[in-house]
Amino acid sequence: MGGVVAFRGRRAAPARGGLDGYRLVNLAHVNDPGRTSGYPGDPAFTAETVATVARDGYYLQYLHQGEHTGTHWGAPAHFTDGQPHADELDPEDLLLPAVKVDVRDRAARDADYELSVDDLLRWERAHGRIPRCAAVVLWTGWEDRWGTPAFYNRDETGQVHQPGFSVAAVRWLLDTGRLGRRGALGTDAFGPDAGVDGDYRVSKLLYREHRISLEVLANLAELPETGAHVLVGGTINRRGSGSPASVYAFVPEHPR
Repeated sequence: MGGVVAFRGRRAAPARGGLDGYRLVNLAHVNDPGRTSGYPGDPAFTAETVATVARDGYYLQYLHQGEHTGTHWGAPAHFTDGQPHADELDPEDLLLPAVKVDVRDRAARDADYELSVDDLLRWERAHGRIPRCAAVVLWTGWEDRWGTPAFYNRDETGQVHQPGFSVAAVRWLLDTGRLGRRGALGTDAFGPDAGVDGDYRVSKLLYREHRISLEVLANLAELPETGAHVLVGGTINRRGSGSPASVYAFVPEHPR
């Protein structure tokens, strides 16, 4: 991975000398053994204190978690053989212009709601064209359920019910070039697929070239519909499928 990012997008990057004109917003949940749960079947998140200041002169925890624990991002190799792993991405893949599509009202009425092409066209009529290589973030309201059984929203058979993107909407984003070669889908739910889709059709469409997913996002009320940019962090593991993440938004203080 290179060390220099050449920022492209509708609005200029934060100036090299600082973040004048921008405020920084945290879009990640805090990992907490009492609240954080991974995808069903993934390793449980645990944090064991292995050193204390009183005993050892320093404080240290031993963490046990999967690569998709809590707020996290997924690399193309997560669902597609031959596509880049986390350590094979470029810095440009992790710094993207962001747009937010608010479907909280529809998701509240229908937990299986899938974002449609009509939703995206309606958004563009209100806010303008989605920038190329954008992170398209779905605000479902699921972040308010974090740390409770309602986040996974299982029915009596164990089926998870969460809103997501429709296959048609993602095909449209790809076919029209809005996701570009580098881009992302984001959500405050566990993933971009609707919970009832056990085949992960949206993820399999998304994870090609250098596109990623941003999952279990938080504080989306602070992310504007357009004009912000997201920076995705996290540990880069060799042949990683993604990483638990720190995700930050650069939000302009005076949007155009």
